[in-house]
Amino acid sequence: MDIIVKGRRTDVSEKFRQHVDNKLDRLSKWEKKGMIVDVEVSEERNPRLADVRERVELTIRTNGPVIRSEAAASDRYGALDLAIDKIEARLRKAADRRKVHRGNHSPVSVAAATADLPGDMPSVTATATQAPPAQRSGEEADGTEAGGRFSDEFVELETQGEAPVIVREKFHRAKPMSIDQALMEMELVGHDFYLFHDEVKDAPSVVYRRKGFNYGVLRLVD
Repeated sequence: MDIIVKGRRTDVSEKFRQHVDNKLDRLSKWEKKGMIVDVEVSEERNPRLADVRERVELTIRTNGPVIRSEAAASDRYGALDLAIDKIEARLRKAADRRKVHRGNHSPVSVAAATADLPGDMPSVTATATQAPPAQRSGEEADGTEAGGRFSDEFVELETQGEAPVIVREKFHRAKPMSIDQALMEMELVGHDFYLFHDEVKDAPSVVYRRKGFNYGVLRLVD
């Protein structure tokens, strides 16, 4: 398991990096070949948000779906503990779902399978969960890295206003999937929406969460 720790608008001490390595050791039972855990630490400078000023985001990348969690607390050690609890619950749900598909049991509905998944605090920056970039021979679309990983850099986009807007731009390789799979992957990253390529409609679609365990689907048509 490769662990990558980075800070956004804050420094990360060697002591905390070692603490992360020790804490994430509990995820080793879910380890897969090529598993990478990205740990991003950020700090909110607004004194009114002192109780949630430290945020930790965990992202697990394997050959399967991306699994993600985030949490905020008054210190980064507490935020890390909360984020690990959330992502471990999602790893357990993903493992249980694989067992159902491999056995002869009746499929579990998305609502039932994700009923007790912990939620995340809303992210300050809206991000696309999965978007299909155009591919060129021998390389990914601009902004992506080899091996299917994607960029997570801040980029400057031209706007009509007085100043440019800085946003987070991500590119993902898209594999056609069913609506049920898209809903499950949405839950695994803790988002309220998920952009995917519908294998039945053969079109970009978005599933999103409504009240309770209801979901909606958005599609673009010419």
